[in-house]
Formats: sequence, C-alpha cells, structure tokens
Amino acid sequence: MDVIETMRAAADPAQAAGMSAYMRDQFPFLGIPAPQRRRLCRSFLKAQKAVDWEFIFKCWELPEREFQYLAADCLVKLKARLSAEDVPHLRRLIITKSWWDTVDALDMIVGEIALRHPQVNETLLQWSVDENIWLRRAAIDHQLARREKTDAALLERILLNNLGSDEFFINKAIGWSLREYSKTDPGWVRDFMAGHKEKMAPLSMREGSKYL
Repeated sequence: MDVIETMRAAADPAQAAGMSAYMRDQFPFLGIPAPQRRRLCRSFLKAQKAVDWEFIFKCWELPEREFQYLAADCLVKLKARLSAEDVPHLRRLIITKSWWDTVDALDMIVGEIALRHPQVNETLLQWSVDENIWLRRAAIDHQLARREKTDAALLERILLNNLGSDEFFINKAIGWSLREYSKTDPGWVRDFMAGHKEKMAPLSMREGSKYL
C-alpha cells in the first residue's frame, strides 16, 4: 500500500467535517489529525532522499487537504536540498489552493533558499508587489525564523510595499514579521512602527508590538 492509499484508508468522515469547517470549508479533508498523519507517513518521509516534484504536484492536485500537508512535509524534510531553481515550483504551490495553512509552511522554505542563494531576494521583492496576496504574504514572512540573520533592509522594503492594505492576511503577516523580529532587534521594530504608524493597520500595530 502506498502512502496515498494508506492515508485514504485512515479517513474519518466525522473528523473531516470539523476540520473542513475550521478552514472555513475551503477544502475537503480526509479527517486525519496532524499527529496521526505524521505517524502514518513517518516511514515514507524517512525514505525520501530527493524532492520528487512529480509526487509533490500530484499531492497538490488531490482534493483532500491532508495531501497538500504531506507535500509540504516532504519539502520541509528536504529543504536543504532545494535551490533557487526550485523557487518557481514553490511559487506554483503558493498560488494554487492557497490558504494560510500551506502558504505559512512554504514561505519558510523559500526563506531558507533565499538565505543560501541571495539572488532570490529580487524575486521576493517582486512577490511583495504582486496582485496575488499569498505571494505577498510569503514575501513578508519569509524571514520569520532568521533572527540575527534577518536582512532588515529587505524586510523594510517589503513591508513598505504592503503598508496601507485592507487585506487581513497581509496586515496579519506584517504584524507577525515585526513581532518575530522584535525578539532580535526591538529597537528597529519600535522605530519602524513609530515612523510608519499612520499607514499601518491596527492589526499590524497590535501584533507587531506584542513583545515591545
């Protein structure tokens, strides 16, 4: 039995209804909670040594959301093997079946690639002004885990490109990025918020100042 069949065999329709409702009924679910999914897929993931983009895209095309989570888990495991050449593939995933749950996993992967391959920063700047809000969200939050390795100049440019938005997912991302960076450089975040408070949404201000 392959991993897709294994997951389908574990489907729980009662759980699926609640999981779908939690995601505002954006996607159907098999009804497999994350801990169970990880147990079911542990041996499969352990055996993965290189990214199989054909399998990743197949998972993205399947209707149930757990298959997109499986694809994201594969990419997280193999993120060190990804390069700038893989960014267009990640872009395709970000703009397909888009919602915060998958985008917030993929943006961190893009961020790790950009840290190793700085030429990707230009692509992220382009994403930060794209009409697609999920590409913009990915650009805003791609440095979340960098701490002292954060490129503050790049962060500032991307944030400035998105101030004044009335989109919840953009304003939440702005606040989240500022909140996380405030753990490393609270002075920078305090100065940024003070200098741009007239253009910042209350949600961004509230999230960004959480640890200040």
